[in-house]
Amino acid sequence: MIAFTAIGLLGLLALSIPVGIVLFLLGFGLDIFFSPFPLIRGLGQVVWSSSNSATLIAIPFFVLLGEILVRSGVAARTYEALNTWVSWLPGGLIHANIATSTLFSATSGSSVATAATVATVAMPQAERLGYDQRLFSGAIAAGGTLGILIPPSINLIVYGFLTESSIPQLFLAGLLPGLLMALAFMAMTAILCLWRPSLGGPRPEFGWRARIGSLADLLPILGLFVAIVGSIYAGWATPTEAAAIGVAIAVLIAAQQKALSLTMLRDALRGAVRTSAMVMLVVIGAYVLNYVLTAAGVSRALQSMLGGLDISPLATLFVIIAIYIVLGFFIETLSLMVATIPIIVPIVVELGYDKIWFGVLMIILVEMALITPPVGLNLYVVQSARKGPFTDVMLGCIPYALVMLAMVGMLIIAPWLALYLPSTF
Repeated sequence: MIAFTAIGLLGLLALSIPVGIVLFLLGFGLDIFFSPFPLIRGLGQVVWSSSNSATLIAIPFFVLLGEILVRSGVAARTYEALNTWVSWLPGGLIHANIATSTLFSATSGSSVATAATVATVAMPQAERLGYDQRLFSGAIAAGGTLGILIPPSINLIVYGFLTESSIPQLFLAGLLPGLLMALAFMAMTAILCLWRPSLGGPRPEFGWRARIGSLADLLPILGLFVAIVGSIYAGWATPTEAAAIGVAIAVLIAAQQKALSLTMLRDALRGAVRTSAMVMLVVIGAYVLNYVLTAAGVSRALQSMLGGLDISPLATLFVIIAIYIVLGFFIETLSLMVATIPIIVPIVVELGYDKIWFGVLMIILVEMALITPPVGLNLYVVQSARKGPFTDVMLGCIPYALVMLAMVGMLIIAPWLALYLPSTF
């Protein structure tokens, strides 16, 4: 049964069938071949109960928020402003890529949107100023992955929904590791550029007058982040209500910067509908698969298999991490999460680990899937904004993938990095 599930998932994905449909088909197959009861008769109730959740309404709101910020030009002005603050570091403009990704992640909730935004703004600068194309592109692709770790994160919302975990606690748990990883990306960039200065480019020195003046372009994003996250933790709004507040503020920001128009709003709404429909199909398919897996006994079979290895909980955790790294080469991020959460999370909880902590660990592991070929979405997003061989982007991501592995090790050694804020607030 486990082999059927694994081979069926990889085989159907290899046929380029949409992920949401794959999850439904896999559920039907498990029902037909392994369940003594006609589970398919409960399909309508499962689909309705999985989609009838106020929590999931936050997803289209956060997607729309990111669309408005991109199309109104706020992201481009944020990039230029951060350049005045961080370009003096070894690596120059590369640090602006990471800093912009970090700040934009704190509002968009999407890694692909973050990477696409920064790549569109930054890549022309790299070609003009003579930066090493590999490291410059890799920094954008890796920085974009922060979009699913730093709150508000669409992937953390999906994880919380599927595991019945507190979404505000997941947001808090992802904040400190996300900021630490952003700093680690910048540290890795500085080390590489000190070792080989040719990797970087010009390091312009901006005066304090220019830096203070640039704050006007940073305040909208910072204010948006405070409004969204602050309203959640002050108890004034749920994550869904905070997302709606964020969309309203984003519209006001676009209007204040004279970028608001019916055409912009129409394009933003269309983009949000396309993305949200894809996400919801995958989430509902995952819920159906979870229902069938539980009823057919696949989860119990996998637990028995891992228990039969006769190894310690820590060793079992390392096996799970290895599984995620390997699957990340072949399965897209959200698909990897929803296909494995119903099976893996109960095992992790059974081993005695905290599921809030594991949610952050899982997010970092699936972040690696965004920058590892052949399926890494951020690689293709960045490549679409540049000229040159695709291998440049892949090679440029290697140092940042190592940083992610190091962060996984830090979370295992020091779980408080993810659990301190949730236990304090």
